[in-house]
Amino acid sequence: MQLERWRNDEEDKRVFWLNGLAGTGKSTIAQSFAEMSFADGKLGASFFCLRDFDDRSNLRTIFPTLAFQLAHRYPIFREELLPILAASPDVRKESLCSQMEKLIVGPFKTTNIPTLIIIDALDECKDEDPASAILSVLSRYVDQIPNINFFITGRPEPRIRSGFRLAALRPITEVLRLHDVERSLVDIDIKLFFRTRLTEIAKSWSHLDVTEDWPLPSDIDILCEKAAGLFIYASTVIKFVASPHHQPPRRLALLTSLPQDTAHEGVSGIDTLYTEILRHAYHDLGPNNQEVYRRFRSVVGAILLAFNPLSMKSLSSLLYDFDEPSDISTALSSLHSLLLVPEGAEDPIQVFHKSFPDFLMDPRRCQDMKFFVDPSVHHTELLLACLSLMEERLKRNICDLEDYAVLPSISDLSVQRKEHIGTALEYACQFWTKHLLGSPSMGSDAKKVQEAIDKFFTTHLLFWIEVLIITRDLDVAVHSINDIKQWYISVSHGYILY
Repeated sequence: MQLERWRNDEEDKRVFWLNGLAGTGKSTIAQSFAEMSFADGKLGASFFCLRDFDDRSNLRTIFPTLAFQLAHRYPIFREELLPILAASPDVRKESLCSQMEKLIVGPFKTTNIPTLIIIDALDECKDEDPASAILSVLSRYVDQIPNINFFITGRPEPRIRSGFRLAALRPITEVLRLHDVERSLVDIDIKLFFRTRLTEIAKSWSHLDVTEDWPLPSDIDILCEKAAGLFIYASTVIKFVASPHHQPPRRLALLTSLPQDTAHEGVSGIDTLYTEILRHAYHDLGPNNQEVYRRFRSVVGAILLAFNPLSMKSLSSLLYDFDEPSDISTALSSLHSLLLVPEGAEDPIQVFHKSFPDFLMDPRRCQDMKFFVDPSVHHTELLLACLSLMEERLKRNICDLEDYAVLPSISDLSVQRKEHIGTALEYACQFWTKHLLGSPSMGSDAKKVQEAIDKFFTTHLLFWIEVLIITRDLDVAVHSINDIKQWYISVSHGYILY
């Protein structure tokens, strides 16, 4: 009902900003909004941001993606866009203002097409501007395309709030706050979600003695109260109960028997849930089995701190003591309700929701130190792993190319990259200095890091640059040198860089 009101709003508003706290279901609503708008022909294009993937967190991919979809959706838009692309074939590398003006504003000013554009989870994009760069650009050009409506979702972070306060956007923007929606309305949806999904689980476990009235209405009420309006809590509960290795009634009873803590409302609820899932996953281990917990922290720390999602194969190539993808799979076998662990060894492992890494990397929230992931420790571990892998694998002419070969003329270069370099080594070459910035600049580990970097530059510098050329990431070298300089300055000043 609320979605229908937003879609049919007759007020003089051009931009709609849907915001809410983490876990309140913004992306779910945005996707439903997109589906409904597509069904009735109102949707022109959409972009769903995701911080774990470079192409979905890079601001410069938004306008080209929207333009592509609009060209596919409207032939008249395509006719206006093609000459622009012919005249500016590298427009994807241009500034956001130039992209907006050429790819969006130009064709729309000529065609006057009325349509809707959705940008979901804008807070997931990498943006250092004090006011959102996308919103700043939008404020400059929105008056030139009066027939276009924008539906934008994102957490109310400072830069996004500042963006919507810009003079050109404020009078034409309607702010829709999910956390302002009456709690009773949210609870109705969450209860429906619990009832539907738990009933489906009961049907799938037909060989068990599950009573017809399971789940009980009282169970649904308890779970809804614990969720405190957070859809992420509800989603995590369902994954936990649906574990194929346990009986659903027992898993549900375990959750409903947890004490109710409302000290921090939603956050406390999800923290209690995460704590119970982790303790239950390792309940058969004694407190002295530190090696298992160390392996847990090593693998999970790498997954949470990786700058691009890594697969089980890549993790086994990077991390010490994990020789095969099956070693990674074993370490994650009890965590499928918290992490999206694919069946394929080469598919990336992903986090269901940012609340999980936020929990694990905050000692005030994750109070069981067996599970606490210290970012400084694991950034250092990943840094040394990257340097070790590069030392082991990098060599002159790593892809065995012919002398004086010109990269654009090599038809099977992607095959050569995969065979001779691979995703793990590419990751190490591209991101090792980013992990360096997260490593302490004091203490014994800092000395070990300095020695490893000195050795790397003495023996493998040119081979590293060669890989970056092959992967078309040579600009990474420039940024990496700046990262190294910044870290060494912090070493000389004697403070820890975060």
